[in-house]
Amino acid sequence: MADKRDYYEVLGVDKSASDSDIKRAYRKLAKQYHPDVNPGNKEAEVKFKEIGEAYEVLSDSQKRARYDQFGFAGVDPSYGGGAGSTGGFGGFGGMDFGDIGDIFGSMFGGGFGSSSRRRNGPKRGSDIEESVLLSFEEAAFGVKKQLKIYVIEDCEECKGSGAKSSSDKQTCTQCNGTGQIKSVQNTMFGQMINTQVCPSCRGEGSIIKNPCAKCRGKGKIKRAKSIEVDIPAGINSGETVSYRGLGNVGTKGGPSGDLLVTVSIKRHGIFTRTGYDVNLNVPITFVQAALGAEIEIPILDAEKKYELGKMTYTVPEGTQPETVVRLKGKGIPHVRSGARGDMILKFTVEVPKNLSSQQKDIIHKLGEACGETNFKQRKTFMDKMKDFFDKI
Repeated sequence: MADKRDYYEVLGVDKSASDSDIKRAYRKLAKQYHPDVNPGNKEAEVKFKEIGEAYEVLSDSQKRARYDQFGFAGVDPSYGGGAGSTGGFGGFGGMDFGDIGDIFGSMFGGGFGSSSRRRNGPKRGSDIEESVLLSFEEAAFGVKKQLKIYVIEDCEECKGSGAKSSSDKQTCTQCNGTGQIKSVQNTMFGQMINTQVCPSCRGEGSIIKNPCAKCRGKGKIKRAKSIEVDIPAGINSGETVSYRGLGNVGTKGGPSGDLLVTVSIKRHGIFTRTGYDVNLNVPITFVQAALGAEIEIPILDAEKKYELGKMTYTVPEGTQPETVVRLKGKGIPHVRSGARGDMILKFTVEVPKNLSSQQKDIIHKLGEACGETNFKQRKTFMDKMKDFFDKI
């Protein structure tokens, strides 16, 4: 998968391309490399699949957003050795050909292959959408989560056929199993072919005489299922992870849909997050700010995942209120690269309250001893104010 090309590059469009631009580019390339136009041409077949895969992602607003943010990992977690069987396009097999079939119908008028076979052929299953609530640490370092989902699967009684027995499902004699009825009309422009859904089998291509009692002839049942998913390190609130093939089962041998898990994160008692950076407000005393001090601060401990660690930080002498310090590599791991963001410390100097007479006396004496020379910002301000009033 290392030689996988960028989807925008495959379709020859910019990242800012509109939906209509993407569709137009796909139509042009699909027509050029369609197997019916290039019979026996393996290179054209590979390009046709690559084009279809790119269109399948970029034509879907949710998948496109995940691809723009996370690259291939956003739409295919197995890319680069990720989640194993939970991801991966597997070539062209994961596509839903509904929209693509409509495009070919408008381009070729049904001339390429049999439109009835396309409409009555394998169809990808629908996606399942779930949400999961994570702690701050779980989102930072990744976690395995057990989810209970309700998934549509083939009925085990009839193996998805919908019939009580194999002899109870027969090919529709009106459409000969195509699911469609064609009528030909001669016009001054030539023959026009009109295709309609077969009224006898309702487009299924087969008729069930004695339906399966368990699924009532549907061939599908919904059941609760417990699964474990890998949430990648660095995931942020509102982002969605796609797990390939864990959605609802397809029809007529089509692939299953995906499981889409959207993440939300609990508010942390100490940290806040900006992208991959961790923010921490650190209150210090007036004495610590003036004289400097060694203090302990909490950190996200990469060695002890899901736990807070601690480190010693030396507050410099003369630290001013609202001082901001950036600790490199102490933040959240990037979803794609694994490199960690930073921890940003913001110091607030706490002014003491409810002082005793003795304490007040000590501070008065300190103020008299310091004078104006130890307060550069105040001295600069007073000098500017004096100049301002002198001009009035």
